[in-house]
Amino acid sequence: MLRTFKYILCTVLTAVLLVSCGDGVTLQRYYVDNQESKNFITQDLPISMVKIDKTDFSEEQHEAFNSVSRLNFLGYSVGDTDVEVYKTEISKVKTILSAEKYQDLMEFSDRGRKIVVKYIGDDETADEVVIFGSAQEMGFAIVRILGDEMNPEKMGRLVYSLQNAQVDENQIQDIMNFFKEDLIHNNLNVN
Repeated sequence: MLRTFKYILCTVLTAVLLVSCGDGVTLQRYYVDNQESKNFITQDLPISMVKIDKTDFSEEQHEAFNSVSRLNFLGYSVGDTDVEVYKTEISKVKTILSAEKYQDLMEFSDRGRKIVVKYIGDDETADEVVIFGSAQEMGFAIVRILGDEMNPEKMGRLVYSLQNAQVDENQIQDIMNFFKEDLIHNNLNVN
C-alpha cells in the first residue's frame, strides 16, 4: 500500500513538473538549438565592445545605452535554402515572440526590411529587449539585449535612433560577411 502511494505521488509530481516546464520553445532554447546549424550564425557581444558614436544621444538615450550589458545575436542567412525552410524558421521565431511574456514595443519597416521590437518585463523595467528583423532576400536576425534596469520606453527610443548611428563595421564584420555572401549569391542566381 505504501509502495503504491509512493508510486502515485511520484507520478503526480513528475506530471506537474513536466507540465510546468512545458511552455514550449523559448528564444534562448532556439538560440542554443541553432547555434551550430547550417545557415545560422551567433555572436555574443559585451556592450563594452560595441563602439557607437553617442555624441548626438539625448540623456535618455545615454541612460538606456548604459543600462545594456550585452547583446546576443542570432542570424539566419537564406543562401541557397529552400523558401519553405526559411518560412518555417520565420514561423518558429514568430511563434516564440507571440508568447504572452513578450510585450510589443515598436514595429517598423526600413528599406524593405521589417523590424519588430519586443520586451520581457513591465512598463518600468525590461529584463530583456528583443529586436527581430527580416528581409526575404537576406534572411533574419534576432538580437537579445540584456542588461540591468532597462526602461522599455527609453530602449525603444534608443533602438529608433540607432538606425542612423555610426557603428564601427569592423566589430560586426563576421555578421556582415555572413549576409553579404547571401546577397552576392542571390544576385548571381537572379542574373
